[in-house]
Amino acid sequence: MNTTLGRGPVDSATRRRAVLRRTPLGAVALAVAAVAAWVAFLADDTPAGPATQDPGQFLVTVLDAVTFAGLLFVAASGFTLIFGLMRTVNMAHGSLFLLAAYIAIRVQESMVGQSRNIEPGHVGMLDWLVPMLAGAGVAAVAGLVIQQLFLQWNEGQELRQALMTLALTVVLADQMLREFGGLAQTMVWPGTITHFLSVQGERYPVTRLFILGVAVLVGVLLWLWLTRTGTGMVIRAGVDDRQMVRGLGINIKLVFAVTFLVGSFLAGVGGVLGASFAGAAPGTDGNWLLNSLVVVIIGGLGSLRGAAAGSLLYGTVVAFSPAYLPSEYSYYAIIMTFVLLALVLAIRPYGLFGRPA
Repeated sequence: MNTTLGRGPVDSATRRRAVLRRTPLGAVALAVAAVAAWVAFLADDTPAGPATQDPGQFLVTVLDAVTFAGLLFVAASGFTLIFGLMRTVNMAHGSLFLLAAYIAIRVQESMVGQSRNIEPGHVGMLDWLVPMLAGAGVAAVAGLVIQQLFLQWNEGQELRQALMTLALTVVLADQMLREFGGLAQTMVWPGTITHFLSVQGERYPVTRLFILGVAVLVGVLLWLWLTRTGTGMVIRAGVDDRQMVRGLGINIKLVFAVTFLVGSFLAGVGGVLGASFAGAAPGTDGNWLLNSLVVVIIGGLGSLRGAAAGSLLYGTVVAFSPAYLPSEYSYYAIIMTFVLLALVLAIRPYGLFGRPA
């Protein structure tokens, strides 16, 4: 009898906690349903109009969201490896992104033989792929140098790492401004993929679908590396218990150096894709550092699927907000990003797929 009486309050408290956990999820489900109804039927005074009346514009917006999410994922996947898995604060991630873009543009100009007014017809696939590998390779080496000279000696000192890499960001930004100038520059797509598809009467560029394909390839290769190889298992084990990994005779510093190299390479790949998508200019590094940070926070530290989910949510908000907010309030679209961030953290403080350190 005492056992039954003693268990009653515990069961009641457990039920109350379960109800409290379900309440935010129910509110989110209602909000998603309301947004879906608005987009489908009620969005009359918006730039895109209701999806039922203009399905072509709706499909284009969906494709914009997914393809931009692919670009976000490529840029943020490197940040996920470095910040999420290794718990290393590298605020120079955006600088590596921009450096790779500038290097790739210079290499492409050299291969094509002209520096201005390059047409897609002048660019073959190798004239895009080789510069991309060159730019990403330079970013990888630069990232490894930063890790070896500055960051590996300050493991666990997040504030010190942040301050050092912020200082490096300022130095790199000034040097890139001196070397590459302050005007926007663009990495030219190969002529073989600069075509358009017809989507419900709307034209859609194949290049954006190419970005999505690269993102899927990067995601699959990263997943295989982290879950199906010995190095990936050591990385995940080293994050949880470095002392145990060292006790097994594994050179954890070498493994983490390889991880930083791969993460910086991915930042470079994202930079080249970004330069092909929207160009490269001073300030791009800060924008993409912020994008990567938001994606990792939404998805959760150390989670590759979290980075994918965060990229998709972020890309959806960025694409749909200006298209389906009322026309007189479209300038509030940027605020929706922070609304998304606040909602996710209110419901899942560690991110969608994150866990306590």
